[in-house]
Amino acid sequence: MSDLKAFAVEVRDWLEANCPEEMRQPIASDKDLCWGGRNWEFSSEAQKTWLERMVAKGWTVPTWPKEYGGAGLSRAEENVLKKEMARIGARSPLSSFGIWMLGPALLKFGTEEQKLEHLPPVARGEIRWCQGYSEPSAGSDLASLATKCDDKGDHFIVNGQKVWTSYADQADWIFCLVRTDNTGKKHHGISFVLFDMETPGVEARPIKLISGRSPFCETFFEDVRVEKKNLVGTRDKGWDVAKYLLTHEREMIGGQGQLEGQGRPLYEIAASSLGLEDGRLSDSMLRAKVAEAEIDGWAFGLTVARKLAEAKAGASLGADSSMLKYYGTELNKRKFELMMDATGHDGLEWESDRSNDGKLARGWLRTKGNSIEGGTSEVQLNIISKHILQLPGA
Repeated sequence: MSDLKAFAVEVRDWLEANCPEEMRQPIASDKDLCWGGRNWEFSSEAQKTWLERMVAKGWTVPTWPKEYGGAGLSRAEENVLKKEMARIGARSPLSSFGIWMLGPALLKFGTEEQKLEHLPPVARGEIRWCQGYSEPSAGSDLASLATKCDDKGDHFIVNGQKVWTSYADQADWIFCLVRTDNTGKKHHGISFVLFDMETPGVEARPIKLISGRSPFCETFFEDVRVEKKNLVGTRDKGWDVAKYLLTHEREMIGGQGQLEGQGRPLYEIAASSLGLEDGRLSDSMLRAKVAEAEIDGWAFGLTVARKLAEAKAGASLGADSSMLKYYGTELNKRKFELMMDATGHDGLEWESDRSNDGKLARGWLRTKGNSIEGGTSEVQLNIISKHILQLPGA
C-alpha cells in the first residue's frame, strides 16, 4: 500500500506538470476525442502534445508490457492512474479499438511477431482499427457468418460483407471473422484475420442513424488478399479468439455506464438548468432520480473494479462480461434520459451553437444503439440466465 501511495504522488506530480490545461476541459464534441491513425488530424497542438507525452510514459496502454508500448503497470497502479486523471478531469489521450479489443486478443492469442508488428503502433496511435464481426444475414447469431476465406496456398482470398462496422471508413486496418471451413458445426471453421483497409477489394459505405450521424458502415470484400501471417490463433478455431475479444468489447461498452470522469456530474447539469433551492435541486423528483443514478453508478464502478481484479488474478471474465455490458448499457441510457429531463426543451436543440450542434440530443438518441451493439440486451440476458444464474430451462 505504501508503494501505491508513493506511485500516486508520482503520478499526480507528473500529470500536473504534463497534462495541458486544454486537455482538462470536458469533452465538447467528437473532435475532442483522439482516435489516431494514419490520417488523423489533431484538433489542437495540446491534443497532439498530450498524446505524445502519454505515449512516452507508456500510459496509453499502462498494463501492456513495455516491449509492446506499455508501461508494465499492475492493475492496482492502473487504477491509481485513472483516479488521478479523473481528479483533474484529464481526457483519455487515445480512443482505440486496437487498445480496447484487438490488443487483449493479440496478447493472448497472437504470435510474438504479430505482437511486435501490431501492438506498438496501436499504443502510439499510429494505426486505427475497426471490427469486422456482424453480417446482414447473421443478426445476433454471430456464428452464422458467411464471409468466405479461401486458401490460395501462400495467402487467403476473402469475399463477403460486414455491417455495423464502426468507423470502417476512417480505419487503417480491420480485425475480421471469416469462414475458412463450411463443412462442420457453425462455430467451427471460423478464423480470425487481420488486413489493411487499403487492400484492393475493400469498400466501406457509411450508414446514417436517427441521430443524424453515425460511426457505422457497411463493409464489402471482393477478392481481398490476406497474407497468412495475419491469421491470429489457429485456423478454423477463430471462435475462441472471437469470444475472448467479445468479453473486452462488452466490458468497453458497459463502461459507458460509469459516471465518474465522464464530463460534468449529473447534479451540476441539472442545477445549471433548473436552479437550486436552499442548496438543493428545485425539482425533488429529479433530485431523487439523480441521487439514485449516482449511487448505482458508484456501485457499478466498484463491481467493474472487482471483476477486473479477479481477471487480473487469473479468473475468467466469461459470462460476467454480459452482466457488465447489460447493466452498463442501461445505466448509460438512464444517464442521458436524466440529462434530457434536466435540460427540458433546451435539450432538444438540434442545430445551434448554444447546443454545440445538438450534442446532448444526438448523444441521447445514440444511446439507443447501446442495447444492440456488442450483442443485444436480450442475448446478454439469456447468457446471464444460463451461465450466471443457472436458471432451469434457460
